[in-house]
Amino acid sequence: VGTSCVLTCPPKSNTTMVTWKINPKAGGPCTLGYRADQNKTDSTNCSGSTNWRFRPDWDPALQIQQVGRAHEGNYTCEVVATEGNFHKTYHLTVLVPPRLTLYCDDHGNPVCEAAAGKPAAQISWVPESNSTPEEEGHDKGTVTVLSKFTAHSTDMTNTTCIVSHPAGNQSKSIAC
Repeated sequence: VGTSCVLTCPPKSNTTMVTWKINPKAGGPCTLGYRADQNKTDSTNCSGSTNWRFRPDWDPALQIQQVGRAHEGNYTCEVVATEGNFHKTYHLTVLVPPRLTLYCDDHGNPVCEAAAGKPAAQISWVPESNSTPEEEGHDKGTVTVLSKFTAHSTDMTNTTCIVSHPAGNQSKSIAC
């Protein structure tokens, strides 16, 4: 989320035509086209954030600016060249890093929350805890995971919550 994404297309010499067919999960389909004989590009129903990376006669790659969950979906590049037709399809999944919060509850137990991540984050503790995380799904496809530290002994001074996620790992420590 929020970064730029480049999807490459098979570059071929003597390209006649390049077409990107975009079918996002949200919103309608869009098409970007380039015809070499007329050196002309065309765009149908595409937002300003989705466009050619450079000039399509040099590089047929697609660039998505400020990637959001609405960009998830299928992206297919079709290249027509003298040596044949070539296709490449991407299935774009957008990762949303969770917001990490660590606090002490009313009983002095550390509570770790990984809020609104996609996919759901994994929570672990140092020292180890046998707590069972609770998950709450949201309508935008994100998940909040909550884990309460259960101590094996009462002389704990510092605990660390470790949140593992494909978009990056995070950790915080607290003494309750």
